[in-house]
Amino acid sequence: MVQISLNLDEKGWLTLSIVDDGCGMDEKTVANVTDPFYTTRQTRKVGMGLPFLKLAAEQTGGSLEILSSTEKGKSGTTLTATFDTNSIDCMPMGDIMSTLCILISGSPEIDFEFTDRTPNRTVHLDTRELRAVLGNDISLAEAEVQFWIKEYLDDQYLS
Repeated sequence: MVQISLNLDEKGWLTLSIVDDGCGMDEKTVANVTDPFYTTRQTRKVGMGLPFLKLAAEQTGGSLEILSSTEKGKSGTTLTATFDTNSIDCMPMGDIMSTLCILISGSPEIDFEFTDRTPNRTVHLDTRELRAVLGNDISLAEAEVQFWIKEYLDDQYLS
């Protein structure tokens, strides 16, 4: 299960939170994970995603915090990044709907819960609810399902 939430408060602070129930990271990995030349991957020697996220948050006066546990029964990772959206250095958010659709179609076996809250609206999608309706025989990567997810999110963002 991966929970992704965006929360924009009245003062313009955006908090991005990503929580998973995976195997977690040991202390050494957590300490080094924002170093662009540290990676546990075997296919390449660099990992730029988290270093760029940390830089983007800190440039606005925000921060990045990563907590992780490998303890059996409590394993997983929580990433929290904060951004001052009023800062001239705050980068545009990008296409959240397409990103979410790519995540779901790329890993249809993983459950995702997405929430985007602002003072004026809340957008929510939980793939467990989709699975309850569709059953286990229909993949969330199916084109028709992806089309429905995009329309569902469009409707919520436009409301």
